[in-house]
Amino acid sequence: MPFSRLIPVLMLMLLAACVERGAIKIVPEARGLGQMETVFIGTTRGFDAAEAEPFGRIRQSDLRYVRVDVSIPPRRARGEIDWPSKTRPADPLTQFVALDQQIYDGAPDFRADLRRAVAARPAGQRDAVIFIHGFNNTFAEGTYRLAQLGHDLQIAAVLVHYSWPSRASPLGYVHDRDSSLFARDGLEDLIDQVTRSGAQHVTIVAHSMGAAVAMETLRQMRIGGKDAALARINGVVLMSPDMDVDVFHEAARRIGTLPQPFIIFTSKKDRALALSARLTGQRDRVGNLANPEELGDLKVTLVDTTAYSTGVGHFNVGNSPALLSILGNITNVDAAFAADQTGRVGLFGGVALTVQNATQIIMSPVSAIAQQ
Repeated sequence: MPFSRLIPVLMLMLLAACVERGAIKIVPEARGLGQMETVFIGTTRGFDAAEAEPFGRIRQSDLRYVRVDVSIPPRRARGEIDWPSKTRPADPLTQFVALDQQIYDGAPDFRADLRRAVAARPAGQRDAVIFIHGFNNTFAEGTYRLAQLGHDLQIAAVLVHYSWPSRASPLGYVHDRDSSLFARDGLEDLIDQVTRSGAQHVTIVAHSMGAAVAMETLRQMRIGGKDAALARINGVVLMSPDMDVDVFHEAARRIGTLPQPFIIFTSKKDRALALSARLTGQRDRVGNLANPEELGDLKVTLVDTTAYSTGVGHFNVGNSPALLSILGNITNVDAAFAADQTGRVGLFGGVALTVQNATQIIMSPVSAIAQQ
């Protein structure tokens, strides 16, 4: 891609550096204004004295545990997300705010609370979803994002967020790449805590650079003989994964049998990944693959959302009501494809192509799902 076409992305990143970042604002009086989503959090973020931030960009080896009760604002459309900054008053009618925040003394207290939340689910639904944020995220932004996804997708599982020490700066790409490697042990620990809390199944959902954290962690779990914990993982969803294709292949090869379904949301118009590829000297990343044959030897489903891309196009799935509908039915992808081998995917309304073991579903905005 010509460098001139990347200038708008660079300008957006520089402008974003001036925008106030999301913060956890505890507003107890917001209780009852909207619905509540509880998010359990494991984090390797340490105290940042420069920012007076308890969960900042500082790397901390020991996992800390938190629970945040998030109020979903009543005045918003599906897919919309807005959060308060540190300096301005929060508006709980339009912004995501915290009703309460619990910082646990240690793993046993966190696990006990998580066990109660899992046990409170109906029989057969005692599952958990672990969300891993991507590049340039604060602790609060990742927490609010999972609450938004949990609410908009009506996820019938306990919500768990892994918050790794992103620098939360659009100019901190190298720092975040290093932090994603640092973060592997913390995610493995969190998966262990979740499975020990009684979750029958665990779904991994990762965005952007968080996909690298997820894949590298699954790889090291396989190497470390954590087969019992891996067997509890009943699906992986990677959204706009910012990961080198060769590195992804090697991780997948070492993992062996990939959890199923294994869904990768891609977009050829993801401008953030185009810039990432340029910075790393690559043609593309897993999240903006032009040729699905590059992953043809793996049992994965590529969902091409190029037709829905707007702006930077790096989080199509979380912001688009139509794509949220697809993600909410993601466990039906394989069944829908198997039921219609003519090149259509029934409910999902896209054209499907099979490339060796991989399936590519090319989404179209004119499909029925876009009208839901």
